[in-house]
Amino acid sequence: MRENTFGFVGRDMAVDLGTANTLVYVRGRGIVLNEPSVVAININDNRPLAVGIEAKMMIGRTPSNIQAIRPLKDGVIADFEICEMMLRYFIRKVHSRRFAKPRMVICVPSGITGVEKRAVQEAAEYAGARKAYIIEEPMAAAIGAGLPINEPTGNMVVDIGGGTTEVAVISLGGIVVSQSIRVGGDELDEAIIEFAKREFSLALGDRTAEEIKIAIGSACQLEEEIGAEIRGRDLVTGLPKTVFASSKDIRRAIEAPVSLIVEAVKMTLDKTPPELSADLMTRGIYLTGGGALLHGLAQRLMNETGMPIVVATDPLNCVALGSGMCLEEFDLLRDVLSFSSSR
Repeated sequence: MRENTFGFVGRDMAVDLGTANTLVYVRGRGIVLNEPSVVAININDNRPLAVGIEAKMMIGRTPSNIQAIRPLKDGVIADFEICEMMLRYFIRKVHSRRFAKPRMVICVPSGITGVEKRAVQEAAEYAGARKAYIIEEPMAAAIGAGLPINEPTGNMVVDIGGGTTEVAVISLGGIVVSQSIRVGGDELDEAIIEFAKREFSLALGDRTAEEIKIAIGSACQLEEEIGAEIRGRDLVTGLPKTVFASSKDIRRAIEAPVSLIVEAVKMTLDKTPPELSADLMTRGIYLTGGGALLHGLAQRLMNETGMPIVVATDPLNCVALGSGMCLEEFDLLRDVLSFSSSR
């Protein structure tokens, strides 16, 4: 394997540090890891017991001395120490050599503060990174979706993740207009949990709510409405209970967060310069992130904005692929990283 720009052989990493999932791209190898951003610890001695998929399986099923923690909330670090543990685990899992010191490109929401960006960089460096570069998620998503970001034309991307929704218009390698709201897949799950509690007196767990969202969640009316059985705990009797919910019910449950996402897109379009707006009418708006897979969301945005909507080919991996391309073409995309770090 040839030596890369940084002088290391195939060790440079790009990390999509997401609220729900963390993806790791290794230069020359592609995406090598995709695991939930969850750490299970023993609260008696603060010792990590499981990370990623194993830790997510423990959510809601642990004894009192074990706690499953999600160290990121709304796209930013909520628990610095746990986040560092998680990053160190992922670095070691990807690199078999114990003392690997990769340089890392890390994706962050465009709306976070300088202090929050610095916290991400420090967490990566403490976890073993030789140097950490920052790239904003909408920029990485646009690169991963194959948009010509360096051309003098308007490119609009809507990246809907677990904790945030990033809306940005990009031209000439920079973000012209952006909007970042702390609404994403997690808020949709919470809305479903609250709906089940209010309408059916049923207590649901986070994993169950996520499964319901994926199975029958929708942002606009479907040609054929579907339904599913929902299992949880009856809040009145405390016993297990099963109810039937339709896609219409779940659509009503998630209407508030979906409306916030639509409004963020509208506000960004309203601030976009006229010349770039004309480009967007031709090129369309690209949807990336797990939220792009919500049934009917593309149609809802098309109805509300009158713009063509394109769901990226691989929406779940767009951010990781885009940040990985920054590793592969580091000299070419160095300005993107520098620009993102200086905002």
